[in-house]
Amino acid sequence: MTTVISDNELFAYAERAKGKVVVLTGGANGIGKEVALAFAKHGSKVVIGDMDVSGAEAVVTSITKNGGEAASTKCNVVNWDDQVALFELAFERYGAIDIVIPNAGINEKEEGVCSGRLTVVNGKPIAPKLTTLDVNLKGVFYTVHLGVHYVKRNRTPDSWKAIVLLGSVASWVGIAKAPQYGASKHGVLGLMRAIDPIVTPDNIRIAAIHPWFADTAILGLPVKLLLAGIPLTPVPRIAGAVFRAATDPDLATSGCPWVLPDDGPVIRVEKEALRAGVYDMLNKRIRRATSLARTIGDWVRLARDLGRIFRPVLVVSVPVVVLAVAVVRGLVTVPF
Repeated sequence: MTTVISDNELFAYAERAKGKVVVLTGGANGIGKEVALAFAKHGSKVVIGDMDVSGAEAVVTSITKNGGEAASTKCNVVNWDDQVALFELAFERYGAIDIVIPNAGINEKEEGVCSGRLTVVNGKPIAPKLTTLDVNLKGVFYTVHLGVHYVKRNRTPDSWKAIVLLGSVASWVGIAKAPQYGASKHGVLGLMRAIDPIVTPDNIRIAAIHPWFADTAILGLPVKLLLAGIPLTPVPRIAGAVFRAATDPDLATSGCPWVLPDDGPVIRVEKEALRAGVYDMLNKRIRRATSLARTIGDWVRLARDLGRIFRPVLVVSVPVVVLAVAVVRGLVTVPF
């Protein structure tokens, strides 16, 4: 139900990345920077959208100095127009978009959210800030929505495309004092699973990467102190998992979560594993309901088609039958 991917296998299909155009949000530092450099190293053209303009430009400079192609633009992922501008930049410069990676994310900012500690002004509760949800989920929805559209433009029949989302260990477990972060990362997993059957018929891969805690700027000092002595997931391995998930030629692996539980190897969770236990019970009920709906639909279509086929016969035969019944009952006299 799971497949272990060693570090040596993460770039097994690197040749497939050559010449591909990658659109990446949050590529100025941390995991995003490592992902951008990995794709550029293997011949991809990388376009970065980030609020950290100087950081993104530094990554672009590093790529171009090493003979690669890259561009960047300021992008606030919760701003629709910013995201459109990012995709338009990539498309106008390189003529196509092949791989989309909604990487931008932040950690929890409001500890009091869902904890019962409300901000009260003049006796009235004030709505909490939901910035983490906006960036980590709304922003990802924007990127995926645009990504599905743009990867289909200028596409050849035999071309492949990919969308790789960044989830987290928080996609699977609850993290105390981080309900927004946990909800957003659970949402990323759900989004990937929901989009999979929509895009795979068009040869568009989709995946979600779920790393354990990594030593990046998203970890605040209190969390780093809490995790002191606990192995963290190496950032290059996370980038490698993104790369492998995007370039894997087997479309059957689309829709799979890729989990990095600690400092060990990457584990691809097969879709069958998401149909076990409670998932299996729910899937059976959903299949039963959809099967009933399909059956009813089939009967409705059958009745409609039969009606259309026999309508000319009915137009003639029904009056004849009515007349015959009337004669038998003596309601109508037929002269002979």
